[in-house]
Parts: sequence; C-alpha cells; structure tokens
Amino acid sequence: MAEQQPNNPLHGITLEKVVTQLQEHYGWQGLADRININCFKSDPSVKSSLKFLRKTQWARDKVEALYIKTFTAESPWQQGK
Repeated sequence: MAEQQPNNPLHGITLEKVVTQLQEHYGWQGLADRININCFKSDPSVKSSLKFLRKTQWARDKVEALYIKTFTAESPWQQGK
C-alpha cells in the first residue's frame, strides 16, 4: 500500500523529472552556475547527470534542494517568518 507523504514535496517525482525540469528552466549553464558539479559542466546530458546523481548523495541533495526552491510554492502561512 502506498503511503501518503503530504510534507514531502518530492513525493512521486522521479529524479529524471527533477533533472529534466531544472534543465528546461535554467539550461545546463544555469545549473552549473548554481550547483558546481561536473555533470552539468562537461558535456552534460540528462542520462549522464542521472548516473552521477544516483551514485553521489551530496550532489543529489543539492539538486533536489534547488528543485524544491525553484518549483515549490511557498506556504502563505510561512510568509514573513
């Protein structure tokens, strides 16, 4: 049975979708400027980025944090805090 995770903004979103949406939004150069990892700098592709991010947790954490910051709407109850 699938568990609901209402407080997890990445629930149900694949890493491939995260990388693809960030790349479409920022482009490879924009991603490289925001997250200093070679998979975004040197001959970047979604496939090579996924391979690296699946093996490297610290980099994946940074990519997921950027996705949340970019695409998750801020709660109106948290404004002004």
